[in-house]
Amino acid sequence: MKKDGNSPSFFIVTAQVRALHSGCFDTNRQVNHMLRGLVRLLIAAGTLLALPVCADVFKCVDGDGHVTYTNDKANARGCKLLSSEMPVSSVPGPASSSHKPASAGASPGGFPSVSGDQQKARDSERRRILEAELDAENKSLDEARKALAEGEAVRLGDERNYQKYLERIQGLKDNVALHERNIDALRKELSKLP
Repeated sequence: MKKDGNSPSFFIVTAQVRALHSGCFDTNRQVNHMLRGLVRLLIAAGTLLALPVCADVFKCVDGDGHVTYTNDKANARGCKLLSSEMPVSSVPGPASSSHKPASAGASPGGFPSVSGDQQKARDSERRRILEAELDAENKSLDEARKALAEGEAVRLGDERNYQKYLERIQGLKDNVALHERNIDALRKELSKLP
């Protein structure tokens, strides 16, 4: 079958294109109608998902007086069912009075105590580490300042736009400021040591 400009399918397609261009089919109105329907569907689905969920909550107290909460009925034997209107507190209560007072030689909270000589050795080791870090930061600061000075003096070929130059220089300035802050923090730590 030979396709020419007089075939019936050609006339149908041409008529549809003419109708589309003339406004017989308002595609914008059809699209808007579909979008409104989709929005309504999404709102309805969101409303259904936002419905409150209820579950039974049980308060369990063991032999040592520790309180736990659960919603598992299998693990809630001998536990009290809480009312859904009653708020559940997750803040621990005050410590029980069953704790024994600490002896005079023990450190607070049951932490192990350290002898004076051992503490001095730890402090001197900490001082040595902090001083080594301070030396390294001073060297890094010198290198960062040198890179900044060299970077300000040279404008790279891809920096035809002045903003690119400013961004590169700002990165170098930020690096210098970072090392300065690190040095200040290390000096502060060193000043706290005995």
